[in-house]
Parts: sequence; C-alpha cells; structure tokens
Amino acid sequence: MKKDKIANSQVIGFFSFIIIWEILYLSLGTHTIPAPLETLFYSFGILKELLLHSLASIARVLAAVGISLMIGIPGGILLGMNQWIRRLFSPLLYFIYPIPKVAFLPVFMLLFGLGNQSKITLMIFIIVFQMILSVRDGVDQIQPIHHKVMKSYCATAKQQYRYLILPAILPQVFSGLRISIGISLASLFFAENYATAYGIGYLIMSAWTKMNYEEMFSGILVLGFIGLFLFQILDRLEAHFTPWVQK
Repeated sequence: MKKDKIANSQVIGFFSFIIIWEILYLSLGTHTIPAPLETLFYSFGILKELLLHSLASIARVLAAVGISLMIGIPGGILLGMNQWIRRLFSPLLYFIYPIPKVAFLPVFMLLFGLGNQSKITLMIFIIVFQMILSVRDGVDQIQPIHHKVMKSYCATAKQQYRYLILPAILPQVFSGLRISIGISLASLFFAENYATAYGIGYLIMSAWTKMNYEEMFSGILVLGFIGLFLFQILDRLEAHFTPWVQK
C-alpha cells in the first residue's frame, strides 16, 4: 500500500510538471520553451544518446557517494564519540560547510586535471561534510542510558557499534544522502560543462549553445528522472535497513 502511494505521488508530480510546462508554453509563446509533447517525442528519438549521458552522470554520482560514505561514516562516528577530536575539527567543519563547494572546481581541475577525477572529487567534497555532520548528529542523539545498558551487558566495542551506534546513525545517513544528492546533481551539471564528452550537464549546455531547445529540455527532463531514480534507490535501501523508522 505504501509503495502504491509513493508511485501515485510520483506520477502526479510528473504530470503536474508537464501541466505547468504546457501552461508556460502556451502563455509565453516563445520558441525557447518547446511544447512538452513535441519534446517527449524528440526524447524518444535520441533515447540512446540520452541513456549514454545519463549513465555517465549516474556513474559519477555513485562513485562520489560511495567514497563519501567510506570517509564520512567513520569520520562522523569519531567526531561523535571523541570529544577531543570534536573540539579540534568542528571549527574547521563549520567554516568549510557553508562555502559553496562548486567554487573549488577550478582548484580541483588544476590539481586533478579536467577529466572525471576532478568532477568526482568536487562531489565528494560536497557530500562528505554533510555525511560527517549527519553521522555526528546521529551519535549525539543516542541517550547516555543506552550506553550504560550496553556496558551493563558487558558488550564489546564491536557489539556497541553493531547494535547501538550503527542503527542510531542510519536514519541520519539516509537523510544526509538525500540532501547531498540534490546538491551534487546541481554541482555536477556545472562541472560537466568542462572537458566532458558525456553527461547530462554537458548535453543541456551543448543543446543551449546550438539553440536546440527540444534537446535542452529533454536533458532537463532526464535530469529530473535521474534524481527520481536515485531517491527511489535511497527509499528502498532505507526501508530495508531501517524498518524501525516510521514514515
């Protein structure tokens, strides 16, 4: 029943977007906003090209997310469990976190070149701080009595992490990932405009320079579907790994 509701809301959201798009197309009367139906037909005509660009963007995002999790989860737990480390690194995190990370793209390009490494590094730089702070907040939410209970049962450090800390931080990890993926997709759109042959950001900007607005809106539409696809994966993983969380 819950999956049906989610699917229905996504269908409603898609058609709401199409309706708003159609209204803008009819009211503005400009060739820069193509008709939704014509754009959809055009998208089917370049489906293979859209798929190649989509896979390139998704691969970059997934690589960045995977590396960020490997860094962010241990880092956040360390900040949450060790007060000395927290006092040492928290001021740095609070200073870096509000800075728009896309501003570091020229630096990463100079350090790592113009290829995928600089783009993935940019997204890691965006996601990892969100992960560290989310995990740290999850550790902070554990009540002291829970630690005492674990100690009273003579739980080992491994058991404390397995049965107390990990379940406590998982909801925060998924929440942080949702925020991070939205921001990283926006940043990837910007990063893929430099020295890239494949990627949705490259496709959209390339179509814009060619004044091919149907192709441009096809890319925008696919970018929305990529975000929807990634959020769907997160929802399923969260439902599997955190069944105790009520939605």
